[in-house]
Amino acid sequence: MKRKRFEKKSLSRGIFILPNIFTSLNIFCGFYAIIASIDGKYVAAAVAIIIAVIFDMLDGKIARATNTTSKFGMEYDSLADLISFGLAPGLMVYLWALRPLGRIGWLAAFLFMTCGALRLARFNTKSGSISSDYFVGLPIPAGAGMAAATVLFCHKLNIAESVNSVVILLMLYVLAFLMVSTIKYKSFKKNPEPFQKINFNVLVTTILIMIFIAAQPSIAMFFLGCVYIISGPLITIRLHNKIIKQKKAESLESKRNKSNTI
Repeated sequence: MKRKRFEKKSLSRGIFILPNIFTSLNIFCGFYAIIASIDGKYVAAAVAIIIAVIFDMLDGKIARATNTTSKFGMEYDSLADLISFGLAPGLMVYLWALRPLGRIGWLAAFLFMTCGALRLARFNTKSGSISSDYFVGLPIPAGAGMAAATVLFCHKLNIAESVNSVVILLMLYVLAFLMVSTIKYKSFKKNPEPFQKINFNVLVTTILIMIFIAAQPSIAMFFLGCVYIISGPLITIRLHNKIIKQKKAESLESKRNKSNTI
């Protein structure tokens, strides 16, 4: 009996440590992206940020799947996200494209990082009190992933050296605004059942997307990032219209009930 209890305790401790290991790998990738950006290796920095996004997704899914979510893990994850998805992409984009703009350039990078920090703080304070189906505001990993995908996309098209600094500046401003906005984005937090049935068209679309990513990863990530960013306003408009329709239906129902009572 004692041996079985010891094995159960050891297993639970191992499971608890596992998501935090992925969070540590997230920080490592963010720190490496900073070093690579300082050395002028912007492609390596962008790839490191993309890998950090993957580790960030894995640590959350592992924690939820193994029921090992904790306050410590959430705070540690937020600190890691600020480094990997706030400081690292802000510095990378500034050194890559915004340095010619001088003060305006580094202030845009600072705004991106600050809005990311505000987004994380708002998420932590409202965690558990809002629906897990949607994020309120663009998630900071998505903002960082879009910045990294832009760097990879420009290098793929051989326009990285001649990229318009003003366009990149506006992109950072838009990403910063979306992070602190109330626009809703799909969260994809729910872990699907291992034997859950899915629509055939969904399966075909998923396979096609995977082939696209495997064939042209830089271009695929850029366009998928654009699609996700545009999806937020569309989802918000759809939900807003749905609420308006529900309110109209409720008001009509109440009027009918009043007329029937009279």
